[in-house]
Amino acid sequence: MTPFEQLMAYQRETAALEQVAGRLGWDQETVMPRGAADQRAEEMAAMEGVLHARRVDPRVGDWLAAIEETSLDDTGRAQLRHIRRDHERATRVPARLSAEIARVTSKAQRVWAEARAKDDVAHFLPILEQVVALKREEGAALAAEGDVYDAMLQDYEPGMTGAALDELFGALRPRLVALREAVLAKPEPQGVSGTFDEGVQMRLSRKIAQVFGYDMKRGRVDKAVHPFSSGSGLDVRITTRTAPTDPFNCIYSTIHEVGHASYEQNVDPAYLLTPLGQGVSMGVHESQSRIYENQLGRSRAFTDYLFREMRDAYGELGLVDPEAFYVAVNRVQKGYIRTEADEVQYNLHILLRTDIERRLISRELEVNDLEEAWNARFLADFGYPVDRPSNGVLQDVHWSVGLFGYFPTYTLGNVYAGCLNEALRRDVPDLDARLAEGETAPATDWLRENLQRHGGLREPRDTIAAACGAEPSEGPLLDYLEAKFGSIYGL
Repeated sequence: MTPFEQLMAYQRETAALEQVAGRLGWDQETVMPRGAADQRAEEMAAMEGVLHARRVDPRVGDWLAAIEETSLDDTGRAQLRHIRRDHERATRVPARLSAEIARVTSKAQRVWAEARAKDDVAHFLPILEQVVALKREEGAALAAEGDVYDAMLQDYEPGMTGAALDELFGALRPRLVALREAVLAKPEPQGVSGTFDEGVQMRLSRKIAQVFGYDMKRGRVDKAVHPFSSGSGLDVRITTRTAPTDPFNCIYSTIHEVGHASYEQNVDPAYLLTPLGQGVSMGVHESQSRIYENQLGRSRAFTDYLFREMRDAYGELGLVDPEAFYVAVNRVQKGYIRTEADEVQYNLHILLRTDIERRLISRELEVNDLEEAWNARFLADFGYPVDRPSNGVLQDVHWSVGLFGYFPTYTLGNVYAGCLNEALRRDVPDLDARLAEGETAPATDWLRENLQRHGGLREPRDTIAAACGAEPSEGPLLDYLEAKFGSIYGL
């Protein structure tokens, strides 16, 4: 075997073990007995120890040094780019630290869920303090005298920097705030009314998942406290959640996670268990979940179809016609929860979280001051106070599992989705007529062909640019939001 062949064989074994580790995480959030949490933390730490040892194995460096890149095609060079970057990052983090992060975050996730259920911030803060200390140490190791938060961003969006986020967020905020103020000055539209059987919600969500192309032979839909997607290739699972008075929560959480899962299911099978065999970044991943959920799932056309499906499932919804249903699906209203936020306000939630976690990582803010900082920032940004911790600092799972640097990718995904939607509608002029009949294939096929099948072949921004034919920018997203909600609210 050539050095490249040896490296790729080794990498496939590592990728297979990573999938096993991911399955442990899926099990923990769906069906694991509550009493197993401490043991699972040790299992996760042991698995991370094995994986870290493989990532820093000196043979990886030897193979990389021995490979003549000019002998490889574009795919081979892309594989090397990912492997070299991951190897260099892994060698900066001590094995002890990597395993300890896995162990502590596994425990912290359970403690967070308990604290959220009880609205008890004090129950969560001690273990969060451990997580933050460990992640600061890891970030410093990765940064190698550079900016720690920039180093953290590379785990989720390679090539992104805090300075670039400042520029993007600065461009987004004025128009988003102006649109929100104009919309909220209008009368609030009617929403759905009634109680919606949670078993029916799950059955309908599984049907809608398949409408959007999710392959149930290679996946499944379960319930979790915080919806997520897990896995890649031939085993890609999603979770959703239900609320008896809010059927949209389940439907749109499902569509969102199907966007993630479809990306993973649609990567070229030739890339299976290689660095190219999964989404290239979380920003690009979020572009898929957000375009499925919003530009497609919340479109006037698709909601015509969904209105009929929901009436068949539940009977009367308290809404007179498809137009009223479309407005209810896209209703802008005051609220606290990011995952339930409308398109107009969603990115303002992300700006809040990104600023707070950057302060936390830089030590400008300490864990014990986190709730006060959150509440003050929310009041300043949204104009009303947080009523309880589960609607504030305890609402998101991300910090409990150490995902510092992840939140900005949600807004990057929205920006990318705006660009993709513009290109998609240019290329598929009859899209709305098809969506009104519940036919999503013209859109999902376009996304598969132009983006999803390529997996990690290109860098994140290049992936979007190749699909759209232009460099990504915030303009298409802002134009889309102003046109859509200007029409709904008569602005």
